[in-house]
Amino acid sequence: MFDFKELEAFVWVVRLGSFRKGATKLHLTQPSISDRINRLEATVGESLLERSTRPIQPTLRGREFFAHAERLLSGREEAMRLFQEEGAFSGTLRLGVIETIANSWFPAFMRQLAERYPKLTLEMTVDISPFLHQRLAENDLDMLFAMDSAAMGPYATQAPLCTFEMGMFASPVLAQQLAEGTSRFANTPFISFSKQARPYSELVSYLSQLGIKQPKVHCTSTLMTILRMSSEGLGIGVLPVATVEDVISHGELVRLPLDTPLPPMIYEAIWRNANYPDFCASVARLGRQCAETYAQQHAIVPAEPSAET
Repeated sequence: MFDFKELEAFVWVVRLGSFRKGATKLHLTQPSISDRINRLEATVGESLLERSTRPIQPTLRGREFFAHAERLLSGREEAMRLFQEEGAFSGTLRLGVIETIANSWFPAFMRQLAERYPKLTLEMTVDISPFLHQRLAENDLDMLFAMDSAAMGPYATQAPLCTFEMGMFASPVLAQQLAEGTSRFANTPFISFSKQARPYSELVSYLSQLGIKQPKVHCTSTLMTILRMSSEGLGIGVLPVATVEDVISHGELVRLPLDTPLPPMIYEAIWRNANYPDFCASVARLGRQCAETYAQQHAIVPAEPSAET
């Protein structure tokens, strides 16, 4: 079977009518380009060039083969442009995203992604990290913006994405009651993400260190539900700080002071090695840029630590 190097040698000799000019064009020696064409002719089983004429002309079958060779080379160049030109990507990206990201910097990311890759189609799934990892492992997703990259197998690659500071928030009435109480958190319910999600386990561990061994934690799968329940005074919402800026500015929630900060939530971009790896790495870099811009624009001054715990 012939290869593209042999086709390229044949096409340029025909176009330029000379072995010497073809060799110069391809930065080869004349014996090298002659050898490539000889191998091509041996593969097809007959001569493709009329070597006795000047300039060199293709034979009758050579002219017919030349048209096919040009189409093959053109097709190769078009295929390679998919990987060389960022904006040329035209496939479908199946992206899994946790809700915290979906409700923070993801809209700005989507706008920039569409500008950079106008032919891209996005299939987006919003869920908690464990379920997204499962779907990535089953090849139902190409890429994640999630936590817990340690859970991924050797089939995937990860890159840092963003870190969200966590805080506790309450309605103004509940916040006042907590400030006046003697046992600050002991009898107050908390509102957090589902038990399968990292924020829940981090909260339970944090409260255990404060001496609250069996906290009452209402669990929900959505960030918006935590916000609503917290605003209604149903408990202390445990949320990424950057996602509650608007609610705080409207006076619906108050950030509670903590002597010891909650553990931050660290998010990563994770993608399958076999599914557009270079493209996914580029998407991850864009995501990180958008996350950094969002963090700078939505910084909230931490509450002052309290004297009580």
